[in-house]
Amino acid sequence: MDEFTLITKYFKKLSNNNSGAKNLNDDVFFDKNKKLVVSIDTYNEKIHFPDFKSPNLVIKKIIRSSISDLICKGVKPEYYFISGSGNKNHFTKKNLKMISKSLNEEQKKYNLKLSGGDTVTSKKISFSITTIGFSSNIIERNKARLNDDIYVTGNIGDSFLGLQLIKKKIKISSKLKNYFINQFYCPNLPHKIYKEIYKFANTSMDVSDGLISDMFKLINKQKLSFEIDINKIPISNNLKNYLNKHKKKRSNYLFNGDDYQILFTASKKKRLLIKSIGKKLNQKITKIGSISNGYKKNFVKLDNKPQNLTKFKGYSHKF
Repeated sequence: MDEFTLITKYFKKLSNNNSGAKNLNDDVFFDKNKKLVVSIDTYNEKIHFPDFKSPNLVIKKIIRSSISDLICKGVKPEYYFISGSGNKNHFTKKNLKMISKSLNEEQKKYNLKLSGGDTVTSKKISFSITTIGFSSNIIERNKARLNDDIYVTGNIGDSFLGLQLIKKKIKISSKLKNYFINQFYCPNLPHKIYKEIYKFANTSMDVSDGLISDMFKLINKQKLSFEIDINKIPISNNLKNYLNKHKKKRSNYLFNGDDYQILFTASKKKRLLIKSIGKKLNQKITKIGSISNGYKKNFVKLDNKPQNLTKFKGYSHKF
């Protein structure tokens, strides 16, 4: 079974008397009375990162992907707790110094405070991050409205190409190689938008498991459908040049996850406001589709031709 079936079947009922848990169907826990917002994520070698040869980069990736959960809800991450399991080969003095240095850099970049954690001896390397913020409101999942526009921030697809390079499945020039690998480990989070997103977004989440996979989750409890145009999904000039040079299909690189951009919907009336805020923050925000009635099928098109959605499933943990 996948992780969502597992949660629904065995754990959802345990949260029935806890409104802050959001039926275990959102990115965060939110206690409105206490203005408390909490997220937790676990990262395992071979699943979330290929290896631990660059601990300084792995740590940056897990911090950024963790705080992304709060940013996409319109909340500033304030505190984080980190737990790590591994052995003496993972936690050498050299590696620990690199980990500490990277944590310090991320704290300064995002104004975070390390607040606790745990360490455990184990054969495999793994980390868990708990992130805490405070807010009177959050932007929840499953709040899309009929005829909403669908948007995504930043660029999609760079991280996936970076992962292929790390796994040595493809070869490109050193300059581009460094760019794409960096995008896998150090995604450009749209962190400044947390102050503004509540002004226009009806529903939002971050793109972690894949754009289409996460779009399903964004509206999964609603009687709505989506239409997305692959040609409108934003990509970097570096990815565009790579695809053109090597004659690769654009659609093969856009739905694999690890982008950590914000996927959201907003009323058509908000188009000018979104454009204005994007310009003010120097944040790329692109309209890629729209929300339709639930009686219509979810629809992804390329050059106005419908595509088979099963090709764009993204990532899912299987048990």
